[in-house]
Amino acid sequence: MFGNLTPVVKNLLLLNIVLALIQGFFNIDLIGIGGLRYIHAETFRPYQFFTYMFIHAGFGHIFGNMLALFIFGPWLERTWGSQRFLIFYLVTGLGAGVLYSGINYFEMRKVQNDAMYYQVDPNPEKFNQFIINHWYLNNDLERMIEQYAANPDNPQLEEESTYIVEKIYEQKANIPMVGASGAVFGILMAFGMLFPNTTLMLLIPPIPIKAKYFVLLYGAYELYSVIHQAPGDNVAHFAHLGGMLFAFILVRSWSKKGYH
Repeated sequence: MFGNLTPVVKNLLLLNIVLALIQGFFNIDLIGIGGLRYIHAETFRPYQFFTYMFIHAGFGHIFGNMLALFIFGPWLERTWGSQRFLIFYLVTGLGAGVLYSGINYFEMRKVQNDAMYYQVDPNPEKFNQFIINHWYLNNDLERMIEQYAANPDNPQLEEESTYIVEKIYEQKANIPMVGASGAVFGILMAFGMLFPNTTLMLLIPPIPIKAKYFVLLYGAYELYSVIHQAPGDNVAHFAHLGGMLFAFILVRSWSKKGYH
């Protein structure tokens, strides 16, 4: 079974797995080094647009991505050849990172501006609104909001609230985005475009589905998740959509040039 793997897919699998093992067994913070950050964060480095796609956060994360690469990647590499498949993988991965960073830039600018405005004129109402808009409530924050509302002129609470707002911005700015999901979603999109009537068997529920409908459902789910993002959802849905978008553009472009 593994002997049927194509060269680039095999090397990508090895690279991702080896990096995961290095991170796990040698306790090296590869996520801290190579995860993609907000471009104005102190920890942002340009190389993170490339490195993020080879680093994963936990077994479930890498298993899902590598399983999809293992199943669908060889179909595309045999169709295009190894060089073109590698270009496709890297372009969709980089494109996913660029789209994610673009959306993240506008979202983080809002957080940064709100944090700056709060520091100029801190008060309980603005503090409560900042938490609602940019963070999530926990017991400590709920108590802080209640105390500050009951004592709006307390300088200690004002100082503490300003500190919390600043730390929320810094934490959000330095959240790393990692994983091969952008490139993998690109692979799924390309597979659905090139082999639309190939029947796939879902695991849950265990029913057959054509590749074109499988990709359509996945894309619709990612779009829904972006529009109705649940609190605490740390999945980079825009990166998934970015990988699919760049895959669509590449496949259409190559098809016009005769690369099927």
